Amino acid sequence: MASSSHASIAKLNVAGTWAGLLEVETENWTVPMLREEIAKRSNMGTESINLIFAGKVLKDGTSEEKRSLSQLGIKNNSKILACRVSVEEGKTLKNELLADDERNRRLARSKAAVTALSKRHADGALPIEEFDIQLEDQSGNKVHFSETDRLSIMTGLMLHTSGKRFIRKQMFTEALEALTMGEEAFSLCNPKSIELVDNIPILQIDMVWCYFMLQDIAWIAVAGLRLKNAREGLERAHGKDSSRFRLLQAGRTSELALYLRLELLEGVVAYHSGQFDKSRKFLASAQEKFFQLQVPDEALSLVMSMGFGEGDAKRALRMSNQDIQSAVNFLVVEREKREQKREDDIRRRNEIMEQKRYGVTPLKKAVDLQRLTEVVSIGFEKELAAEALRKNENDTQKALDDLTNPEANTALQRNIELGKRRRQQRATEATIEQLVSMGFERSRGANKQLCIVVH
Repeated sequence: MASSSHASIAKLNVAGTWAGLLEVETENWTVPMLREEIAKRSNMGTESINLIFAGKVLKDGTSEEKRSLSQLGIKNNSKILACRVSVEEGKTLKNELLADDERNRRLARSKAAVTALSKRHADGALPIEEFDIQLEDQSGNKVHFSETDRLSIMTGLMLHTSGKRFIRKQMFTEALEALTMGEEAFSLCNPKSIELVDNIPILQIDMVWCYFMLQDIAWIAVAGLRLKNAREGLERAHGKDSSRFRLLQAGRTSELALYLRLELLEGVVAYHSGQFDKSRKFLASAQEKFFQLQVPDEALSLVMSMGFGEGDAKRALRMSNQDIQSAVNFLVVEREKREQKREDDIRRRNEIMEQKRYGVTPLKKAVDLQRLTEVVSIGFEKELAAEALRKNENDTQKALDDLTNPEANTALQRNIELGKRRRQQRATEATIEQLVSMGFERSRGANKQLCIVVH
């Protein structure tokens, strides 16, 4: 035992605020312990010292804090540089490192979460109750993709949404990382499947917006390329001069705010690239669009007096070139679409609840309600038909074979009854736990049934 302990002792060559050999147990010591020991020998506080090993700052308060020195590669005769910083600087550095580590963990969790969520919707499994993700085109119609493309697109869309949320919070570094992951997800799609999707060009514009909000001139070349791709992508999606968009939206123009942002950024990139005439052209066009976006108070007041909100009224007037009648017609149609979508969402939620009641197949898929309707239309009881489909991975023919086989049919009925008893037992246990949490005493009777004893 002693020899094992002795073997873990290492001598570190420390230089800087304190110089000398420091004996440590590399397998047991951590970075905070090393920092505390060197700070003590330097007659300084731990927040006033930075430790550098192999060109890397050793961090406290991160995943490194829990790892031993040996796990970090520190061994006998390793050189440690101890640098002095002010207390405030030390605190700032520590906070930055903590924030950086937390940000990386959060982004990793976000990516894992959206990937899992999108995959859950793409593979036919039951969706999470609060989310029912559907892909729609610019007219609000459902769009169907291959399973791989659907997974990639939904992942990209959710990461883009996450990035925009960071932008609204002025967290541009985090936004850029989320948008970069979103771009990576979109890149996994078949190019033919997404060439008419405008989400990707908008994501490119958002990325360039982050570049300039971070005031990093090093991104200027990349920004120009992204804006070029964004303009080409918008032209594919909306048509030249937004002709396709106007056709889909009954002659209305696309929202100018998007193109205003694009031209504003193009003007800034051109200016910093020394293309002053080009920059002037872009900025003049952006200014023209800005004036077009200004909504007259009289028109806004009139549309709002018809029962529409300010935001909706402004958007409709902008899309209708300030034409009040066209704006009102647009808002009426939009309201009808929202109402229809609300009804569809309610119906879909009810379907999800019904699917949950039937359980999942051995491969964790939901019961196919369309096939269930087909089997029920033949004359079989719905719950029994659902159990047959569940057992047979939604294979209609195998389900019918079981339903028409007396022995298999009896087994299906037993499974249904067993499932009911299990659900009832879970409900009873949940009720008991709720009562126990209220202060009642739990006891088990002679008949092995849970009961509540009230004093």
